[in-house]
Amino acid sequence: MHTNALINEKSPYLRQHAHNPVDWLPWGEAAFEKARTEEKPIFLSVGYSTCHWCHVMAHESFENEDIAELLNRDFVPVKLDREERPDVDRVYMLFVQATTGSGGWPMSVWLTPERKPFFGGTYFPPSSRYGRPGFREVLAQLARVWKEDRRRIEDSSDSVTEQLRSFGERAQTRGTPDRELFGSAFWPLRRSFDAKWGGFGGAPKFPRPVLFNYLLRYYALEGNSEALEMVTRTLDGMAAGGMHDQLGGGFHRYSVDERWFVPHFEKMLYDQAQLVISYLEAYQITSEARHANVARGIFDYVLRDLTDSGGGFYSAEDADSPDPENPAHHGEGAFYIWRKSEIDALLGKESGAFCEHFGVQPEGNVDADPQGEFTGRNILFRAGKGDASALESARASLLAARSLRPRPHLDNKVLTSWNALFISALCKGYRVLDDARYLTAARCAAEFLLTHMYRAEGTRLLRRFCDGEAAIGGFLDDYAFLAQALLDLFEATAETRYLVTARALATEGFARFEDHDEGGFFSTEQNASDLLLRMKDDYDGAEPSGNSVATDVLLRLAHLTGDEKLRETAMRSIQAFAPKAQAQSTMAPQMLVALGRSFAAPEQIVLRYEGGEMDSQARELFARESHPFSPYTVALALSDAATPELEQTARFLGSLERKGKISIYRCRNFTCELPEIIG
Repeated sequence: MHTNALINEKSPYLRQHAHNPVDWLPWGEAAFEKARTEEKPIFLSVGYSTCHWCHVMAHESFENEDIAELLNRDFVPVKLDREERPDVDRVYMLFVQATTGSGGWPMSVWLTPERKPFFGGTYFPPSSRYGRPGFREVLAQLARVWKEDRRRIEDSSDSVTEQLRSFGERAQTRGTPDRELFGSAFWPLRRSFDAKWGGFGGAPKFPRPVLFNYLLRYYALEGNSEALEMVTRTLDGMAAGGMHDQLGGGFHRYSVDERWFVPHFEKMLYDQAQLVISYLEAYQITSEARHANVARGIFDYVLRDLTDSGGGFYSAEDADSPDPENPAHHGEGAFYIWRKSEIDALLGKESGAFCEHFGVQPEGNVDADPQGEFTGRNILFRAGKGDASALESARASLLAARSLRPRPHLDNKVLTSWNALFISALCKGYRVLDDARYLTAARCAAEFLLTHMYRAEGTRLLRRFCDGEAAIGGFLDDYAFLAQALLDLFEATAETRYLVTARALATEGFARFEDHDEGGFFSTEQNASDLLLRMKDDYDGAEPSGNSVATDVLLRLAHLTGDEKLRETAMRSIQAFAPKAQAQSTMAPQMLVALGRSFAAPEQIVLRYEGGEMDSQARELFARESHPFSPYTVALALSDAATPELEQTARFLGSLERKGKISIYRCRNFTCELPEIIG
């Protein structure tokens, strides 16, 4: 079996290609030096381990001996995991989107030995079809032009690189953010809202939880019931559809149709982390148990199937898996779909009610199936509107049977940023659902990250842990998301060490990314030797941008500590991105969330209690104060032991004295009403 240099990598995606006949090299100086020495262009292939079309291109082209020979002869082939190196991916995705009008993965880019792009695209079939040029033909044409007219390619790549650099580094005119800007995203979202099925726009439909974050805060600040309805209708539509794993909990990546029915079956940790918060916040506002139940299902899925023995969380599960009926064939969604005859055999008399509720048909329930993956089989969805509680034993029986099937591929790398998002979700779950399991899991994951990924000396973070190795310097989103998670842990536990570390990340850590001239933050630190361009990420997409979260973290810290310098840095960031937000208001909804916080006067509800551990009375009172949806209010429970430690970090909080057994302070702008004294 052929083995290339990727065999020495930790990334599951790179190792998937370690036995291709292509002589892949990982992104790095060895590949760049080979390109310079041999005077060959670099072929850069970017993807991730649970990417369906990455698997397709790998099988069609990278496992093909003839195509491998072309690649090895005329190019220096390089593989990159976009989840490990989002900074590199972002630069070349910008190029591909600018030159082709679209982007996605696998991403295929050809570079000069100096890493300057000159041609790119996404998926290429091995030969011309689907209206796409064939990979063989593209390779042959680019090799010929490189040999015959290399100077023209280099001149073109120089020009393109300068345009990309000017885009990434151009001076920004600062705006004056105001309440009108905060509300500006509501109207385009209202226009694009699908009132029948929920969601925004047509098929395919991707969940974008940052929109829910924004709309719920717009509802809270402006009292607009339409904003709430858009969120709850979308959450209900998603929960009812096949995009929601009706047996095991959690959500698939997106729906290929407008009604959330047929999903792309991969499951990503960052989706689970953000969606669970959306369902919890909807539950806080509406008190509808269905939202809490979906949230519990997401927690069950991640804690059961994506949790490392050390406490961290794995990144994703694949869409494809071996077909139980034909294990030699890997099919999209094979792990999740059912024949009615299977369900009948497993459930017996319960099958009728189950099949009626979950839309199961004898001939299968997917009408259009061009790939033939779902023929005769069923995607489970909530076809019935009745109460499904009577079907819990049936669901458990099918889940147990499904667990015996060959599982989808698991991407077992632990990413700091995605883990931090899920820690925040667990803290929210603990406070809203009063389930101590979630706080225990959040603590364990935080200890995992602080032990393996954080270096207190110099306040340094690493991004990725896999197979016992922590590596790759952290990016802005790693620092920002972890600081946010530690603030959430502090508010859940009142343990000062979480606040101290969050503040260190937000001051010493963020300083290495800050644009001191224009405001905001770059995604990478200065002087990254293998990076063509240093860019700012300002788009809140499937994940919130590092800039949006960093800005909100600074405001939260200012609200806790009264440190005006933190607020000033946050406001420079908001001002820097305000002009773009004014032009494209739905581009950065999470930055608008931060803007909303900047309007809100700092509010704290502080419960001071006797002793070191909360008794049942204190817990009940704290749950009462924590449950209402008040997105810009801090609610803390402080013991006698905790308050002295806060003197150095948040003096205001540490100064609140306990009177009686329990005192509840309600404070605004660091001025408190007389406490409610209990006992």
